[in-house]
Amino acid sequence: MAEIIRAYREQMPAFRFIGKRYGEEDRVNGSFAAKWGEWFSKGWFGELEKLSQGPAGDWDAYIGLCHMKEDGAFEYWIGMFLPPQTQVPEGYASQDFPAAELGVCWVQGTGGEIYQREAECIKRLEAEGISVGERWSMERYQCPRYTTPDEAGRVILDYCFFVR
Repeated sequence: MAEIIRAYREQMPAFRFIGKRYGEEDRVNGSFAAKWGEWFSKGWFGELEKLSQGPAGDWDAYIGLCHMKEDGAFEYWIGMFLPPQTQVPEGYASQDFPAAELGVCWVQGTGGEIYQREAECIKRLEAEGISVGERWSMERYQCPRYTTPDEAGRVILDYCFFVR
């Protein structure tokens, strides 16, 4: 069973998020997993990794960025955070973010049980006195937490929410 093993505040530096934007019409069986598969099969992360300036701690990670627009439309972006002035490669889109405070939860588990845990994370963060915003959130697939299972086969997915 998946569980939240850590909840805390974190400072995010200013970044330019570079990736590709998707909408509800891009979901397959309720998820964007097929789009993640496309990213890996087409080597799109490799293009972005070339633009990185080296390890950036927890921010040197693949990101699933969620955005609820003012009109109620949902966007899901896949990509990476890069330095603020990074040139956007052809075929990618970008979104600039100022430095911000985040509420972060680490969800540990196996297989698909770690996904779609946003509501639990928000509840936990609010119990910790961290009030989250409603427009932007993200899944941070940080190495090695997400990529290297522990002895029980569990990995950790970071859920990050902008603080109000």
